[in-house]
Amino acid sequence: MTTPPARHPLIAFLGAVLAIGFLSAMDAAMKTVSLAYGAFAALAWRTVIATPLLALPYFLWRKAPPSRRAMRFHLVRGLMMVPMSFAFFYGLTYVPMAQAIALAFIAPLLALLLAGLFLGERVGRAIVTGSLLAFGGVLVIFFGQAQADLGRDALVGSFAILGSALLYSVNIVLMREQSRTAGPVEVAFYYFAVSGLGFWLVALFVGAPPLPRGEPVAMLLATLLAVVGMMGLAWAYARAEASYLSTTEYSGFVWGALFGFLVFGEVPSGWTLVGAGFIVAGSWIAARRRVEPGPSLEASP
Repeated sequence: MTTPPARHPLIAFLGAVLAIGFLSAMDAAMKTVSLAYGAFAALAWRTVIATPLLALPYFLWRKAPPSRRAMRFHLVRGLMMVPMSFAFFYGLTYVPMAQAIALAFIAPLLALLLAGLFLGERVGRAIVTGSLLAFGGVLVIFFGQAQADLGRDALVGSFAILGSALLYSVNIVLMREQSRTAGPVEVAFYYFAVSGLGFWLVALFVGAPPLPRGEPVAMLLATLLAVVGMMGLAWAYARAEASYLSTTEYSGFVWGALFGFLVFGEVPSGWTLVGAGFIVAGSWIAARRRVEPGPSLEASP
């Protein structure tokens, strides 16, 4: 199916912001399960729920098997999810949600450079200005969080989140290219199917993860939110450039602070609120960039 050019890229931008909201709520649910059973168990069992959940609509509605090019993206992104997601959720068990997401904001900045380098996308002045302003907000937040002594575990967790962010920057660029060849349902199905295979292959060496019997609601909620958020991002990235949409990642801090407070009682500091203001302003500047209609993108239903 041919996806029409993005005449109103702001719609794709807002769609990506909403998708990130779903993923931030998923982070809160996953943190709940990870605190009780460990990050590896939460991630491995999530794939067991998500894969068959997505298999039904995918195989019912697909018109043709994935192309060889699409399959390469499915395999690379799915396998990359194993270390990327484990590092993030491992760190999240030791670090407050707001700080974890602030550290992860290195990813969209790197994605801007990678999109220009590998995809040939034009990185305009508004995107650079908005990204720098948003990153300034991240620095303010990180400075405020650094005032608290969170211990060695939090330090290790912070480095794990930074490592995850490096992988996620590559993931953002791959997601843009993948969205040219595959629809949202296909992207989500293979993402969980391939990563699930990866997690359970790892389990052969480290032992089977415990079944999170005590958190069935959180586990199911985390899975459903992950599916909806991932499909939402795939929809948005099929309609706008990666360099443009990467700035929507900054909205994750606002979402993360909200869910961190609602679920874990984490109260954002004054530094956090100031930084959030910079992030929102930077994202708005980037969203106001005018994008000329580009060539049609090929995507499956």
